[in-house]
Amino acid sequence: MTDRRPRPQKAPDKLLLLLALVPYLLERRVVEVAEAAAHFGVDEAQIRAAVERIATSGLPGDTGTYQANDLFDIDWDAFEEEDLIIIVHHVAIDDAPRLSSREAAALITAVQYLSTLPENRDSAQLASLKRKLAEGASEDPVPLGAEEAKSDASLTLVREAVETGRQLEFDYRNAQGEHMRRRTDPLRVLSDGADWYLQAYCHTRLDVRNFRVDRMTDLVVVDESVADHADAVLPSTLFQASDTDFDVVVDVAPDALALIADYLADASTDVQSDGRLRVTLRVAHHHGLKRLVAGLGGLVTVVAPDEARDAVAAWAEAGLAAYDG
Repeated sequence: MTDRRPRPQKAPDKLLLLLALVPYLLERRVVEVAEAAAHFGVDEAQIRAAVERIATSGLPGDTGTYQANDLFDIDWDAFEEEDLIIIVHHVAIDDAPRLSSREAAALITAVQYLSTLPENRDSAQLASLKRKLAEGASEDPVPLGAEEAKSDASLTLVREAVETGRQLEFDYRNAQGEHMRRRTDPLRVLSDGADWYLQAYCHTRLDVRNFRVDRMTDLVVVDESVADHADAVLPSTLFQASDTDFDVVVDVAPDALALIADYLADASTDVQSDGRLRVTLRVAHHHGLKRLVAGLGGLVTVVAPDEARDAVAAWAEAGLAAYDG
């Protein structure tokens, strides 16, 4: 039979209890001794001893001595007569660095966006985090709006199809801009940075394929169960090599090498005079190369072949021309 009685605390345990107890009491405002003991898994005597120690803690003033307002204080009548813990004066806690209004607003906006993702719908933890960020700011945060990405609605349907085991139909635009209606058996959802992918058995290709969610339109969850793909070999990584892939030589900043690790043809590197690393990438098409280089602006330079350099240069020039005037 397991002994669940609270055990005597060692000095480090007592310190950890004190460090955790103060913010707990400040947030709850009024706490019964028994409630605090149950929360921290200690007996009531240990909570009472910790509260008494808190009342002798504080921050000395400029003279290096403790004055009345330099110590924590509790409602002793409530503590001794009703077993209630109420901190009526606290010190040092408010001196901790606080978020500025803009910093809090930016973080709240990020949490707000996370709340829109299907897996975080109605998340109590995120709601609590938003409230605490607002309360912890030096001033009231300026409200900002997080626009829901167009792919979010598609991602919701994709997740629904995966979770319910139903087939999914959609129009898909590939990297070359070609459109085709696809019918798939959804298997799982993966992400690569900000991009979401559906890994599914494609009824057209008769094999497992990856589909980028933001290239999927007119999605329909079909009321037909997916087939059994127990024998299907799911790739261990999102991007897989193909016989049609081609090599591209690039110079990359050493710190950015990890960002293109999935595209490396081999592990060989050659240090250049400017400190950059010359490596070889395996890419499926020029469009993917253009997107990769643009996403790492200034960190990757295409060296060879010439058609790859020309494709990236033309794409960059077209983008620059869009800003003329």
